[in-house]
Amino acid sequence: MSVIVRNIRLPLEAEDAQALTAALRIAKLPRTAQEQAYVVKCTPDLRHQRAHLVYTVGIDLTEEEETVAVQRAASPDVIRRHTAPFAPKPGTEHLRGRPVIVGFGPAGMFAGWLLAHYGYQPLILERGAPVEQRFKDVRHFWQTGELNTQSNVQFGEGGAGTFSDGKLTTRIGDPLCEQVLKLFVRFGAPVSIARLAKPHIGTDLLRSIVRAIRTDILEHGGDIRFGTQLTGLHLQAGRLEKACADKECVETGALILAAGHSARDTFEMLLQNGVQVIPKPFSVGVRIEHLQEQIDRALYGSYTGHPHLPKGEYQLSLRQGTKAVYTFCMCPGGTVVAAASEQGGVVTNGMSNFKRDGSNANAALVASVDAFPAPLDGVAFQRCLEQAAFAAGGGRFRAPCQTVGGFLNGQTALPGAEVSPSYPAGVSPARLDTLLPPPVTQLLQTGLRAFDKRLHGFSAPQSVLTGVETRTSSPVRIPRGETYMALGIDGLYPAGEGAGYAGGIMSAAVDGLRVAAAIIERFASPKTTP
Repeated sequence: MSVIVRNIRLPLEAEDAQALTAALRIAKLPRTAQEQAYVVKCTPDLRHQRAHLVYTVGIDLTEEEETVAVQRAASPDVIRRHTAPFAPKPGTEHLRGRPVIVGFGPAGMFAGWLLAHYGYQPLILERGAPVEQRFKDVRHFWQTGELNTQSNVQFGEGGAGTFSDGKLTTRIGDPLCEQVLKLFVRFGAPVSIARLAKPHIGTDLLRSIVRAIRTDILEHGGDIRFGTQLTGLHLQAGRLEKACADKECVETGALILAAGHSARDTFEMLLQNGVQVIPKPFSVGVRIEHLQEQIDRALYGSYTGHPHLPKGEYQLSLRQGTKAVYTFCMCPGGTVVAAASEQGGVVTNGMSNFKRDGSNANAALVASVDAFPAPLDGVAFQRCLEQAAFAAGGGRFRAPCQTVGGFLNGQTALPGAEVSPSYPAGVSPARLDTLLPPPVTQLLQTGLRAFDKRLHGFSAPQSVLTGVETRTSSPVRIPRGETYMALGIDGLYPAGEGAGYAGGIMSAAVDGLRVAAAIIERFASPKTTP
């Protein structure tokens, strides 16, 4: 049991020990309790004349001590912290075969970890390569323009999030988020991610963490097969009987479908097998790139460079009726990356390492797109934009590029020396404002002008736009019920971002745990050792 002491405001120069002392004073606890105190969150607040750090501190107490402390403090900032243990109770129904997991991104990875620790010996199918080979394939693609369509930024161990900033923020507010953070720390992430307001890991640290989770799953009886793609399902009277990968079919009564938002051929296969797939809204746009120093100055002013301040990051949005323009996946000190998974199409994304020490900052700048009438119309729309960007870039996966000033004024303007495009496969000057559909262009232009009023310099003329950003989220959803099973198909469990139930590493990992728990609570386990 523990209590939480919130809203502890200290000078920017303060150290953690001062926060712990302040928390004990506010909670009216003796100094001897400092050994049980720890920092939960620390967030800089620069909204006032003087900058502050705002701490949240936890203090581990017995249940009786907790009750007394909360009553004695009589403060809305001193509250009980109840953390319910996550311990699914195995069910009694017989499971045919063993559970199969399709995809080894965050959803599939965390689902596999939980099932393995409960003794279910999951079989995990990943179309891409292990992370070691995957990084070689991606680096080769960026250097030569030779794409491996099965091992790239979208496909492979760790999922698309492996080539990202490794952000662990989410808006879902699920208590399992804490469990996910603890697991990341257990497998090698810095302990600090559990206390930061905006935790991230970075693509460099994610590699070793992904390997550690893989090893743990294998040690607990799981089986991971790389270079193996789901090619078919055998359904009988609304029930899953077998899963087919290449030429082999395995019997299973539970399949977690966590294939990711770019598994377009998998969506087609599901439709052909009678699985309900429906269109959903998504967003498209470009990557915007500034100097990181410029973002820091806009956010921190005279405090820029203070050692207690993180690299500056932003999240901006504007709604116009039913439409929205916004930034997301902001990568401080990062690079824009070539993220194609199909020949003849350019796709951009962003990533940064843990230290975020690159000279540029980048983010997706995107506009919302309504759901299309037919299930795969959104995929066709994405593909059309990607192919147009490939042509505009001149081939070999060079990306079309335009300055913000050119985008706003209808000119093909070459990037200047101030902000050098970081896209690794090379860029070509092009008219992104004409390449994108007019409604998208208009929304992006409106957003650029509006966001500059909130973040000075956001629409600076020499800032760089690189296109196109199309893989913001899945363009489809596979409907499921309260049991987490696909509607009308017993034993098929859609999960994660590709199925339309997550948006980022944290929410995908949480969804994977939830779906795996549903399987555990339904089927009997040969062994339970969580």
